[in-house]
Amino acid sequence: MKTLLKVTLFLLILKINPAFSQENVPYLNLELRNGDLIFVGAQEENLSGAINRVTQKSENVSFDHVGIIEIKKDSVLIIHANTRSGSVREPLDSLVFRNNSNSKRFAIYRLNDTYQSSIDQAIKTSKTLLGKPYNWSYVLNDSTLYCSDFVERAFRHDSIFKLEPMTFKNPETGNIDQFWLDFYAKQGIEVPEGKLGCNPNGLAANEKLEFVGILKL
Repeated sequence: MKTLLKVTLFLLILKINPAFSQENVPYLNLELRNGDLIFVGAQEENLSGAINRVTQKSENVSFDHVGIIEIKKDSVLIIHANTRSGSVREPLDSLVFRNNSNSKRFAIYRLNDTYQSSIDQAIKTSKTLLGKPYNWSYVLNDSTLYCSDFVERAFRHDSIFKLEPMTFKNPETGNIDQFWLDFYAKQGIEVPEGKLGCNPNGLAANEKLEFVGILKL
C-alpha cells in the first residue's frame, strides 16, 4: 500500500513571515506523507497566546498545536490530542475546516531521511493512546495527554524528541505569565515551572525535522 498521497492544496506565501518566504515554499502541490507533522499557528490571545508567549523559539515561527498525519488509502487523517475531544484519530479536514479556523496557519514538517524508519512504529504507538482525555494541567502523566506530549510519546521509541524543563515565564518580564497564574489557581495547583514537558514550538525546532510547506485555506 502506498504510504504517500499527493494532495493539491492552496498555499499562501505569508508576506509578514520571512521564515515562510517563497524560496521556502516553491510549489503549489503539497505532497503529504505518512508521519508528517502538522503544526497550527498560534493566535495572540487566550490559551493559544499564553502557550506561545512562554514557548516561542523564533519571532518568525509560532505554533500552539501539533498532530501526526496518517495516509490511509485515499484518506488523510490526523492523530492528535486536542482540547475539544482528547486523543483522537480523525479526518484532517476536521481540523483544517473547523469553525473559526479560517484565519489559522498550518505548517507541514517532516522527519528527515535518517529518521523516516521511525514512522510506522510511531503511528502504531499513537493509536494505543487514543481515547485518553486532554491534559489540562500539562503535568506529564499516563492518564491524560496534551498535543506535543502525544507526539513525543508516539516517537519515543527512537528518542526523536526530548523532554525539557517547562517554563511559564513571560520572557519580556521574567515573571510567570499572568494567564498561567490564573489558569493554575483555578485548578488549585502550583504553576509547574521547571517540570519536564514539551511544546509545539520546541518540537518544530528539532533538528531531525525539515520544513515542507504552509497550508492555508
